[in-house]
Amino acid sequence: MKPSRSTANQEKALWRTLGSHYPPVAVVDIGSNSIKLLVAVRFSDGTKKGVLQEIFQRTLDERISTGIGRGALRLSEKSMTRGIGAIRLLLADAAAYSPAKIILVATSAVRDSANGAEFCERVRAATGHDIRILTGDEEANYIGRGLTSDPTLAHLHDFYVFDLGGGSLECLAFRERRVQQACSLPLGCVRLTERFVADAAAPFSSEARAAIANHTQRALRESGFRFDLPSHDAVFAGGSMTTARAIAGLAEGKPLPETASIVTVAMLERVLERVAVLPLVERRTQIAGLPPARADVFPTALATMLAVAEVAGLHAFHHSFHNLRYGIAEELILV
Repeated sequence: MKPSRSTANQEKALWRTLGSHYPPVAVVDIGSNSIKLLVAVRFSDGTKKGVLQEIFQRTLDERISTGIGRGALRLSEKSMTRGIGAIRLLLADAAAYSPAKIILVATSAVRDSANGAEFCERVRAATGHDIRILTGDEEANYIGRGLTSDPTLAHLHDFYVFDLGGGSLECLAFRERRVQQACSLPLGCVRLTERFVADAAAPFSSEARAAIANHTQRALRESGFRFDLPSHDAVFAGGSMTTARAIAGLAEGKPLPETASIVTVAMLERVLERVAVLPLVERRTQIAGLPPARADVFPTALATMLAVAEVAGLHAFHHSFHNLRYGIAEELILV
């Protein structure tokens, strides 16, 4: 949904009051489950010197990854058309801020698809912009870089980072705020839903949850990723964790900005209990805070996050809105 004219004007007014800063940059992130825009600036002086500041963001739930869990992935004509339309809308939003640099990046869906190159060519023809397809390692490291730009996480030194998308799960370990491990695993919520959920329109079965949990835990163990930090701090980013936090908050009458940034495993279990018993049509209409376009894969996302917590021996996660886009924006500003 496009922001209203009044909302957009308020955001531009806020931008003008930010003070001295470097010119804005824009990042369009073409993911498996959604396509997102971040416009950001970095302060050049004053008490906020060096701080990366969001001035506009927007998410369009245009899933282009249908089929990712069922063998060889090919982007359908419908998916490519929707994706190109979403990218054009986001580029128009970004243009209002006159960014000095714009970059389009793609992750698992385009990276893994047999016709990803064709999609990139069509985007270039429609918009004049190239798409940079990130490797799994690049994706993980940019997520880590974005998270370390979050001032609310500045107190963390040794910590794990996880980011769940539609096609993949990114895993990192930081020691003294430097990446020591990074891997990208094919455990995205769209991919696993298509593979393990027989009927996404039905309630989420205990059998599907067990299959997803077993597969996730086995993949983590076989990846060689080590849970050996002296701290049990862990950060989880991505739309699924944002959604879980929003649902839990609204159940208590709190909008997302007023909720605590610590998300406990017990909270995730409670959210899964609420959504698992409902068929898809009721999930979409009865769960406040759950975007309808995400409702079919959300139970899988919760089961995956809980499986990560079990393998890692974690009882809670820090949640951050900083992510891949912030990491790329920071690099763009410094280049």
